[in-house]
Amino acid sequence: MIETFTHETFAGHVGEPFRIHADDGSSIEARLASARTWGSGSDGHRVPFTLTFHGPLSPVLPQRIYRLQHDGIGTFELFLVPVGPAGGEMQYEAVFS
Repeated sequence: MIETFTHETFAGHVGEPFRIHADDGSSIEARLASARTWGSGSDGHRVPFTLTFHGPLSPVLPQRIYRLQHDGIGTFELFLVPVGPAGGEMQYEAVFS
């Protein structure tokens, strides 16, 4: 599923909640804070983009693949990296190249 994702898949959902599920059955809610493109697509490949999610400061989720759920997009797996706190929230990033 993620192979077909583009910037446009997420751009209209900035500000909306996503549920991030851990293997132990716990989950947190994180808001999609931004969906930004960088560079340009070449040879028919998608334009690279970055998603930034803001979630609670605790617990901090370690870098790994998580199952995410969104009412409009559905359920999918995504590699998330914690990039540090900002404005009282923890930031997580996913990069699509």
